[in-house]
Amino acid sequence: MTPAPVIIAIDGRSGAGKTTLAIELAARLREHHKVSLFHLEDIYPGWNGLAAGIERYVSTVLQPLQHGNPAEWVSWDWNRHYDGETRTTQPAEIVLVEGVGAAAEAARPFLTAVIWADSPEQDRRSRAMQRDGASYEPYWDQWAAQEQEWLAADDVPAHADVRVVNLADGAAPAEVLESLQYLPALAPVLMPELAARRGLQLRTERIDAAPDAVVLFERLFGRSANAVWLDSSLPPESRDAPGARRMDPDGADPHGAAERSRFSILADDGGRFGQTVRHSSGETTVSVGNATVRTEGPFFRWLDGAWGRNALRAPEGYPGEFALGWLGYLGYELKRETGGSDVPSDTPDACLLFAGRAVVLDHLERTVWLLALDTADTEEWLAAARLAVAQSGAQSRSQTGAVPAQAGRAAAVERPAGPDFTARDSELAYKTKIADAQYQITEGNSYEVCLTTALTARVPAGGLDPWQAYQALRRRNPAPFASYLRFGELSVASTSPERFLRISADGGMRAEPIKGTRRRDTDPLRDAALRQELEASAKDRAENIMIVDLLRNDLSHFAVPGSVSVSRLCTIESYATVHQMVSTIDARLRPGLPRAEAVAACFPAGSMTGAPKVSTMAILDRLEGAARGVYSGAIGYFSLNGATDLAVAIRTLVIHESADGVGGTRLSLGVGGAITADSSPEEEYEEIRTKAFGVLSAVGAEFPAGRAGDS
Repeated sequence: MTPAPVIIAIDGRSGAGKTTLAIELAARLREHHKVSLFHLEDIYPGWNGLAAGIERYVSTVLQPLQHGNPAEWVSWDWNRHYDGETRTTQPAEIVLVEGVGAAAEAARPFLTAVIWADSPEQDRRSRAMQRDGASYEPYWDQWAAQEQEWLAADDVPAHADVRVVNLADGAAPAEVLESLQYLPALAPVLMPELAARRGLQLRTERIDAAPDAVVLFERLFGRSANAVWLDSSLPPESRDAPGARRMDPDGADPHGAAERSRFSILADDGGRFGQTVRHSSGETTVSVGNATVRTEGPFFRWLDGAWGRNALRAPEGYPGEFALGWLGYLGYELKRETGGSDVPSDTPDACLLFAGRAVVLDHLERTVWLLALDTADTEEWLAAARLAVAQSGAQSRSQTGAVPAQAGRAAAVERPAGPDFTARDSELAYKTKIADAQYQITEGNSYEVCLTTALTARVPAGGLDPWQAYQALRRRNPAPFASYLRFGELSVASTSPERFLRISADGGMRAEPIKGTRRRDTDPLRDAALRQELEASAKDRAENIMIVDLLRNDLSHFAVPGSVSVSRLCTIESYATVHQMVSTIDARLRPGLPRAEAVAACFPAGSMTGAPKVSTMAILDRLEGAARGVYSGAIGYFSLNGATDLAVAIRTLVIHESADGVGGTRLSLGVGGAITADSSPEEEYEEIRTKAFGVLSAVGAEFPAGRAGDS
């Protein structure tokens, strides 16, 4: 008897290409494993024998194989229409079984993984006829009726670990094999394949150019269903450019904002290595081309397996930290994995894409870096990217969004009629919740409660273009962590100024919380007074310092002892529509510790919860009574060299288009502020209006006056 094999079933309706998929998948697996292959068509007892064939297959094939024994089974002679010879299937390291019913309910207890292959009905029939010709055609309807009856009682697709739309273009075997590596039960067996995935070669190319990023994104990724632009919409000017400006018009921040504003990253999930992942309420779904794999379990555990090990190094001379990898967002409801309660959201708890090729803009050096994992079509993509860069022209201040604050506010005054937003909480309701939060503080259950609410609107299908909305947003409210994310029907347009967490490839960690906000004013004297008011505010400094202490504690769990330090405390930074109070906490990651767990230890951002974090999140769940979704989560990347840079998802418009178009488009904007014992309800309410202004004005909308309810 040999050890029990890994048994993988490939199921699907007739003509879905299961046999070819199984043969090609077996060939790829045989590069590193001993593989046996079993076809159910050899055991069905005739054209009406689907149910009986499943019984024979389970009892005479699966049961002995599962115990590591050879399976002896009676074949069917399709010419004589009677039982044929006895055959044997050996229990190799991996056994592939394919055919209609391979993953039937009676078989599933014996299976390690289930693959469901599907194809359009017209393709399935033509494939079956091409393969078996006239011998199958008289029985097609009879067999199809058996399949329909069986699937009506046994929903195999719902139990599949991997589902693939097999288009017979040769892509399915590679896509399925890549998907199988995400299944925890198969990962130990597929270690050679995992090692090969990490043995990637990175090709890079440097171009001296400063293209219009909007045009470049449109040319390269404008038609991509899934695409990400981590866009420093307020980049620093070249160090050699005449009249180079500081990010802060008053010159109070000569280093921090410039460092955050240097790079922009443009990517999609195209090419050989492209993938997307969505996670909702404990279920992770990865799409690899036309294959999808579904796993249960915590997202941060999945992230550690997909990202947590250094797979390659950044090239010599490349100044950025991003060396391809995963990009997208982590939603606030992932707090269920970090001490918070489980609150379901109507948007995925995480959406990421894997970029096997990307464009990085270095705004400081005015250069473009093309990055691509080496594949057969890499040279073709590099040539297309070079052409797109050349055709995208030179940047201008207006194209990058780097307009002076005064101009940004002036432009916002003339705005067309936009969506009619409704507040989840009326002014009275929000102020009542502020009082409730202060009661929790006086009871000793929290020191600071970051209370939020949401503004929502619905527009007809096509009534608001997410891409155009983002362009307007970045022009009116530029920020170092601006971003545009497109995941099918879900788009995210953000102009966040706040870094959540950076972990560099060498282990340096940095968090930069924002607490304390004042609006900008068109009158320079009044604007300066508002800035000075924020700088002198004891309340805002107390809020900021409490979050600094919280983040020092979060970072300390994974930091080298003694490495946690505060390099900036309560510094004022000014943006187009607001002044902000910012601090910087630095630390060094202890070598060998899981980087995804280090991110989880700090998630969600303390500046969006309050302190202490866990008890305050419970208070917020009761007060807010709704999921936050993307808002309050994080947006950024997880690079193949182990680096990550994540922004807090604030100043963020979430645009959710209905899949059928009938339901129109739903818009959501989260806003909030930190409540302390001495907070003024009037001032706190004015603060959320201030924070909402930059986003609302970009889409021609106004803060709802005295209205509340679901939109």
